[in-house]
Amino acid sequence: MNQVDTHEIMDGVATHTSRILVGRDAELAEIASLLGVRPVAGQVAGHGPDRERTAVLLSGDAGVGKTRLLTELRDLAFTEGWQVVAGHCLDFGDSALPYLPFSEILGRLVTDLPDVVAQVAAAHPSLTRLQPGRRVLGAPDSVTGRVTGSITGSITGSVTGTGSSALDRADLFEAVHALLEATAAVAPVLVVVEDTHWADQSTRDLLSFLFSRPFTGPVGLVASYRSDDLHRRHPLRRQVAEWARIRGVERVQLGPLPAPAVRTLIAELRPDDGTGAAMGEDEIADIVDRAEGNAFFVEELVGAACGPGSWLPDDLADVLLVRLDRLDDTARQVVRVASVAGRKVPHDMLAATSSLSAAELDEGLRRAVETNVLVAGQGHYAFRHALLGEAVYDDLLPGERVRLHAAYVTALCEGTARGTAAELARHARLAHDLRTALNASVRAGDEAGAVGGPDEAAQHYEQALELLADPRHGLELEEDLSKLVARAADALLASGQPIRAAALVAEQLARLPEDVPAPQRARMLSARATALVLTETDEDPVAISQEAVDLAPEGASGLRAKVLAMHARILSARGRFEEAQAYGLEALGLAERLDLPELASEAITTLSGLKKAGPKEALRAALEDAVTRAVGSGALHAELRGRFLLGRNYEDWAEFDRAASWFASSVARATEAGVPWAPYGFESRWQLAWIHLTRGDWDQLADLCDLTGVNPPSIPRAMLDSVRLVAATGRGEDVAAEAHALRRFWRKEGGIAIHSSVVEMLQAGRRDDPAAALKVYDDVVGVLGQIWQEWFSARIRLAAVATGVVADSLPRVPAAERAAYLARVDRLHADGQVVLERYHDPSGVWGPEGRAWVQRLDAERLRARWVGGVEVPPDDLVAAWREAERLFVDFGDVHELARVRVALAAVLRACGDPAGARVAADLARETAHRLGARPILDQLLALGSTPVRGDAAPAALTAREREILALVAEGRSNGEIGRQLFISAKTVSVHVSNILGKLGAAGRTEAAAIARRRGLLG
Repeated sequence: MNQVDTHEIMDGVATHTSRILVGRDAELAEIASLLGVRPVAGQVAGHGPDRERTAVLLSGDAGVGKTRLLTELRDLAFTEGWQVVAGHCLDFGDSALPYLPFSEILGRLVTDLPDVVAQVAAAHPSLTRLQPGRRVLGAPDSVTGRVTGSITGSITGSVTGTGSSALDRADLFEAVHALLEATAAVAPVLVVVEDTHWADQSTRDLLSFLFSRPFTGPVGLVASYRSDDLHRRHPLRRQVAEWARIRGVERVQLGPLPAPAVRTLIAELRPDDGTGAAMGEDEIADIVDRAEGNAFFVEELVGAACGPGSWLPDDLADVLLVRLDRLDDTARQVVRVASVAGRKVPHDMLAATSSLSAAELDEGLRRAVETNVLVAGQGHYAFRHALLGEAVYDDLLPGERVRLHAAYVTALCEGTARGTAAELARHARLAHDLRTALNASVRAGDEAGAVGGPDEAAQHYEQALELLADPRHGLELEEDLSKLVARAADALLASGQPIRAAALVAEQLARLPEDVPAPQRARMLSARATALVLTETDEDPVAISQEAVDLAPEGASGLRAKVLAMHARILSARGRFEEAQAYGLEALGLAERLDLPELASEAITTLSGLKKAGPKEALRAALEDAVTRAVGSGALHAELRGRFLLGRNYEDWAEFDRAASWFASSVARATEAGVPWAPYGFESRWQLAWIHLTRGDWDQLADLCDLTGVNPPSIPRAMLDSVRLVAATGRGEDVAAEAHALRRFWRKEGGIAIHSSVVEMLQAGRRDDPAAALKVYDDVVGVLGQIWQEWFSARIRLAAVATGVVADSLPRVPAAERAAYLARVDRLHADGQVVLERYHDPSGVWGPEGRAWVQRLDAERLRARWVGGVEVPPDDLVAAWREAERLFVDFGDVHELARVRVALAAVLRACGDPAGARVAADLARETAHRLGARPILDQLLALGSTPVRGDAAPAALTAREREILALVAEGRSNGEIGRQLFISAKTVSVHVSNILGKLGAAGRTEAAAIARRRGLLG
């Protein structure tokens, strides 16, 4: 690496007045050690044996000393032979700019290591999308991807794009990772990203990727943020918590400086040079008290005391603004103009907006830099501290603020200064230039979508719609309003927010005038129906979509083709396959006639999915062809849907290997495209999680449900949590409260209701509370019966689980209450029969899962009746559970199969087949050990199917005898004990006789008393 000035390398990291680091030696040593910057004995810098520790999250209140610490870390890193690059997140308010700090880092590396950057860009062309020069107004078209300039001469013309496809974020992430790896091959590299409390979602996602993806070379990552800015709803708050759980990511919190350190800092800032300039004790004590350990406040208070009118007001803003009193009018004007830009402002922007001559501007900047109000960088200036810039901005008069923002707008629009559409939107909005703000917001949304930032795109589009919503503004779009609404809805869907998308379109529809052209209303109705079909809603998306079809223009038009394609898709989702086929064919014909390959792929995917009534092989072949066509035409969402439908088909037939493969491919494709929460991409992830749950791949399930480093919408998070909690329950964890908390999502997503209600019922069973389990069943059936239909197929599984809980608890239920519980069991079984009678599927048969749960419900009912004292022929009981075992083997749910085998072992033991019971128990035990399913192991131990440990039978009693003794002490009869333990009353009588003999007791009451006295009942 070429030797250059360290302050240029760490461009934008302000240099404080203090020449030494005060009170932060421990934190510096800790961070340097974690990153491998400072070597220890026998270790080369950056090549320590523990290289998974490559990232540090540095937090602290504004002004507490984070930047000063990073400056010292930079200097130390240079001393140890490291390269240092830094990027900064800027406060654009609501106008997010994706990946800004990484554009800054790339710009620095282009200057310092052009050959390395050129080599990486050749292998990863998407890297050039971060080129700073391409992210400003007037740059080459970022949508088409045509590159007329270059990062360096060596990569000129190396990138060409596809016309309308969005940048795959996975490629971009890999490119940044590869760039850092290549840089580290030259020398160890320290990457600093400052002020991540202002980071956009895309930047946070890229940081998550870098934190999670190991580096082979010596790369250290530091991300700093203001902890006091992280209010409860701040998007970084949850993100930081998730980052901290990633292996190798360490948090370092900077607390307030202690009073002795503050005094040392004051002495460093104002040394006694013999001229009487040193501060007196009263002034020092006042600063120590007011600063409260904040290094920035200390420096500001000391600095303000240097100037005229030295004493300070109490208000912090006044303290900050005192620094401006030391500037002349020209410098003050420069600083005020700079504050409008935020933390950092380019020189050309100041020249265009300050109304100063070049000489006056230079003089004003010189004075501001000399007094440490501004810090000079390469082509720009930054406030020494963000709080200072904010204080200056807040001090502007309202009219002055509007005038300066208007000057920024003029500079950006006329090209006298360069900036982004997001910046233009912000300045125009604050300048009350709402027409410019409207158009810039739309353009900013388009640009964010083009670089794989659906969250930011939706935000910009919504801002544009807000401006249009107020009739006082009198604003009109340069294009059809319905197109903007549809784009906003698409962006929200891509970011995993279908409920918000449907609500947004509904709001816009309500504002439409009666005489709006029919095609506009049709487009918006179709967008709303498309969102609604992805939610649980009382509205009928088919009816809304049909209205869109009726309003769509007749003849060959792209709008009609899209409306028809979406209508066919919605009809298919609602099981109206014949109608879906008719509309799908019409949509396909129009799309092919108009040469609309993406729409054609959508229609083909829908039509392919309608072959359910025929052989499954025909459906699969059709869907595979549809996926191939979607890939070729670039129809991402049709591709995701086709992969999802293929996975579901294999899943329905319990062919889990193939299903998992298709679901995983859909997840990977959605992630690569930067839309991991989009329809069918996320649904594939959820279904893949269910497959891992079913097959007993619970560690893989945990990985798939681990959302560390990402911040998904609430419903996708809850969906994954619901599956995760089923496995957690299987392992014996107490997750009842977590499951209950998911109830707020039941009406929004029925799948959450299914899984979390099962968890709630099983947790109630652990508490021996069958009434609570039945209440959960009633609650969930009540909700799903409203949002779906009364006799939904999953009701059989829910009834089987509830019946199993009752059967487990019935032996301990008072005799007077058992009849009521048995009557309820019969009603649950009857519910299942109604579902079975009314179920209809185009395939004409139940899949393996359905058959297994139908039999399970039958077997659980027989078990409950037998345990409850109703005569049940033993052969029927055994046959029912043998058949349940066979069907769960066919289904492939290994945990439920193990639970079936526990019940089967108990039934076989009670019916006089100890050898068969032992085989079933051994198989269940093997699965339980593999899964870590503690409850199953406990059940097997209670069943007496494992050897008793030597210390488990004090007073010469066996484990089974101690178990029976405990029930005897509760006053249970031999018959009650037998039903609870699945053994005969005669066997219980033998055990009771042995117990009485071993304890020397004359009867059951005396045996219970002896047991209590000896502590045998604990």
